[in-house]
Amino acid sequence: MSRQYRLIKGSLVALLLVLATDLALSSPASVKSAQNTKTYQQQFARYLAHCASCHGADRLGVTGPALLPQNLKRLRKEKAARVIAKGAVATQMPGFGDKLTERQIAGLVKFIYTPLTEIPVWGRAEIEKSRKLTPAKQQTDKPLFKADPLNLFIVVESGDHHVSIVDGDRFEPIARFKSHYALHGGPKLTPDGRYVFFASRDGWVTKYDLYTLQVVADIRAGINTRNIAISADGKYVAVANYLPHSLVILKSSDFSVKKIFDVRDRWKRSSRVSAVYQARPRNSFIAALKDVPEIWEISTDPNAPDTHEGFVHSYETGMKEKLASSSGLFSLRRIETKQPLDDFFFDQAYRHLLGSSRDGKHASVVHLDTRQTIAGIKLPSLPHMGSGITFDYQGKRVMATPHLREGKISVIDMGSWKVIKTIDTKGPGFFMRSHKNSPYAWAGVFFGKNRDLVHIIDKKTLEIVKTLRPVPGKTAAHVEFDKTGAHAVLSIWDKDGAIIIYDAKTLKEVKRLKMSKPSGKYNVHNKINFEEGTSH
Repeated sequence: MSRQYRLIKGSLVALLLVLATDLALSSPASVKSAQNTKTYQQQFARYLAHCASCHGADRLGVTGPALLPQNLKRLRKEKAARVIAKGAVATQMPGFGDKLTERQIAGLVKFIYTPLTEIPVWGRAEIEKSRKLTPAKQQTDKPLFKADPLNLFIVVESGDHHVSIVDGDRFEPIARFKSHYALHGGPKLTPDGRYVFFASRDGWVTKYDLYTLQVVADIRAGINTRNIAISADGKYVAVANYLPHSLVILKSSDFSVKKIFDVRDRWKRSSRVSAVYQARPRNSFIAALKDVPEIWEISTDPNAPDTHEGFVHSYETGMKEKLASSSGLFSLRRIETKQPLDDFFFDQAYRHLLGSSRDGKHASVVHLDTRQTIAGIKLPSLPHMGSGITFDYQGKRVMATPHLREGKISVIDMGSWKVIKTIDTKGPGFFMRSHKNSPYAWAGVFFGKNRDLVHIIDKKTLEIVKTLRPVPGKTAAHVEFDKTGAHAVLSIWDKDGAIIIYDAKTLKEVKRLKMSKPSGKYNVHNKINFEEGTSH
């Protein structure tokens, strides 16, 4: 659905309508259970006439995003109908309310929310064909601006699909650029903080040079992507995909494809990849698998020793009963679990992994060296482990996590793996943040009638000492600290939103900058140093 619509005139539209019957039966977008063939043909023909030029005849996306149920998960059908009728602000998507009836629009909505019958192909050839490299306009080994490059904030503005780069000392924007539709999973940085990588839900991975302030590479590594991670040495980018079921490894310098894992467990069952993480102390990537009870660890060390698939009778050379093994760069270790685990959290040493169970009522603790589940933790409701933070409390290292279904925060002793306190809040939360130099942890109430509240928790007492309501009626979320922990920066999740800067000691507002639904802010220093108070 695009400006190209005007180019689709009489004869072409007629041809598409004639071909619709054959295409409907052969296209990947056809459905096995399409009982009303005539209705389906009409929907498909209408899609071809009005949508395919930007979203692709196969619905996998071209200049516009993919139109598949997985990609549209966060877009309600009612809103999708409004977008088709009225268009989308700050995009190239026009409205079709003057060309299509309400019934025809409803048919298009039904069509794009229909699953594909087969997992689409998006392999090496398709990925490499999409690659675009844009050399920097000026070669430099220093930033082309005066701000501290390690105290920059990368602000993702999801309201109009832009990214702003903000000076973390003066809190002034120094650059803003258009991103792909629906960035997801948080940006990742090279160890020196120069390059930042973004992933969109439609599988696009973008490389941005924070010294020259420009996009230098772009590639589509999947159709429905969850997130990305960068290796400890900064040489490789891993891309976790829902569609297809793959884990793609790219060379960070030029986005060449180094390896594609067809994700299947030991019993050859296919799985989506929920997320991929950088385990810097281990020189590896860790992947969460959505549909099978395995965790994958993929080495980014060229000298990694042999890893065996299971029980090994003997390591002696020539012993035939030895199971399959791999070694070196991108070698795979499988860690079996009792059930699929999601939403990982790691201790600072990356020896232990906490994963949320599918029922959301407990978490499992996995020892990554022994590949064993060593503890289970009962929790009140679905935890958001990926947003957890660590800090010291009464001589113990603890981890705190909000919950997505209840107004509670669980504080877990990371020695005994027991919940030592449950903090009651004004509603379910999504994010928690702190800084090693701050006495406070910040936790937003992300869901429900109190979504405009943010709790300030004293890390010494585990008590809520203050509750802020930055903008009444508007969601307040996702705090990120500056490099030193002197300021906390909070988002107002609204089309006419803002980032609000607070003095982290007095908890008083210092400044605010207007932004278009700033969904996340990421401080370069805190990210590359794996600051304990932020997500990794």
